[in-house]
Amino acid sequence: MSGTGSDAGPTGADWAAAVDAVRQVPADGRVLLICHVNPDGDALGSMLGFGLGLRRLGVRRLQATFPGPPEVPEPFHGLPGLDLLVPASEAYPDPDLVVCFDAASASRLGDLVDRLATAGTALVLDHHASNTRFGGIHLVDPAAAATSVVVEGLLDRLGVPLDAGIAECLYVALTTDTGSFRFEATTPAVHEMAARLLATGIRPGDISRRIFDHRPFGAVRLFGEVLGRARLEPSAAGGRGLVWTYATLDDLARHGQRPYVLEALIDSVRCTAEADVSCVVKQVAAEEWAVSLRSKGAVDVSRVAVALGGGGHRFAAGFTGRGTADEVVERIRGQLDDAVIGGGDQEDQRRVSVFPR
Repeated sequence: MSGTGSDAGPTGADWAAAVDAVRQVPADGRVLLICHVNPDGDALGSMLGFGLGLRRLGVRRLQATFPGPPEVPEPFHGLPGLDLLVPASEAYPDPDLVVCFDAASASRLGDLVDRLATAGTALVLDHHASNTRFGGIHLVDPAAAATSVVVEGLLDRLGVPLDAGIAECLYVALTTDTGSFRFEATTPAVHEMAARLLATGIRPGDISRRIFDHRPFGAVRLFGEVLGRARLEPSAAGGRGLVWTYATLDDLARHGQRPYVLEALIDSVRCTAEADVSCVVKQVAAEEWAVSLRSKGAVDVSRVAVALGGGGHRFAAGFTGRGTADEVVERIRGQLDDAVIGGGDQEDQRRVSVFPR
């Protein structure tokens, strides 16, 4: 069950079904939490925060996992609840309840997608407008700034009080997906949630330094090299402009860096004044690339991502591309004109939103 329409949030019936699904897990039942491949702060923070909440409810047989290598990006090494994590290969094969976090489509679950069929109940928590409503019960709220907003709502309905561990996980999730409260999804409700989390005694300065202001020197050198090959295409996207760059596996190896360091690169690219759309193409295999797209307001990049097999939000989206980096970018160019948001000239469009969602 789900709300009506792709932009509708959860209904009262959806919330009730989700609460029942959790409460009906047997005392010795197995619960498996899954977030998307290459987890970011919202995916990991939401999953671990919810896991800690389930512990408070007395759930004993509980695992958290994600597809791909069982490596947590260094900025998230201090998150509470990391002891819940198991490699995907060790995840319960047929849990009583599976809960998916921050995944817009089943494909984002990788090799763990089969748990949707083998689980007794499948619950999906997400905030992407492009969510395909996979699984059985859906708490999908496109108006939420982060999946952690949905998680807090469910924990509240389950009667789980916030403690410092849960709060730190949800705060990391909230700050990463709002860009430290800079993006347009930052509403009064977002700040009210942040206040509730901070009231548990967590230290926002320490958390922010660990998440946003901690980078190996090798990553700084890597960023310099990759930014040095950035290309500006002012005529792209109907004249709104495109700026893009790419990073290869050889780049990572040469500077001794792990792939996760590239997740922050889009922030350095998207500040380009002459382009509404920014793009970073990151190699993950011989002819496979993880693509990050951002818009300042003139282009709906989720339309581009969905057309190319991915998903996301209006002003922040991504997909997996195949071929060479130039071929991937050419496909993006081919979709941009159709994704321009109607009305206004180029300068007016750029005033719609200074920061992506």
